[in-house]
Amino acid sequence: MKDLIVLLAEIINTMHDLIGDFSKNAGWELSDKDLHLWVFGIVGIIAFLFVHVFFKFLAQYSVTAISFIYTFTVILVIVFAIEIQQKITGRGQMELDDAVISLWGFLLFFTCFLLIKGLYLLTKKLLKRTFNTGTNVPKD
Repeated sequence: MKDLIVLLAEIINTMHDLIGDFSKNAGWELSDKDLHLWVFGIVGIIAFLFVHVFFKFLAQYSVTAISFIYTFTVILVIVFAIEIQQKITGRGQMELDDAVISLWGFLLFFTCFLLIKGLYLLTKKLLKRTFNTGTNVPKD
């Protein structure tokens, strides 16, 4: 388990550094909190998509709520593991605010996902209704 946490911490730290370097090169002045929002937003939504696909395969009905709860739980564990790892290794600062903003990052990206999914379902429903209205015309 320790090796898994260290590996996850290294992946997150690498993403943190890459996004930080990219933002500096682009002339953006992102704070550590901004980086946490982006890193955990991206990691969280990728984790959610994998979890969601897996549960959709296992279930015959929608499992969005289950996928969200599972992903949020995993992200919660990873966020606190990273904060603890930062305290232990001295790489970064262990702060509750970092954990909170990281979780907000996932919630923000998840909300965007729900909006996109809702728009897709609404469009699909409207198109179906539009093209199915004239199909019951009797033939002469």
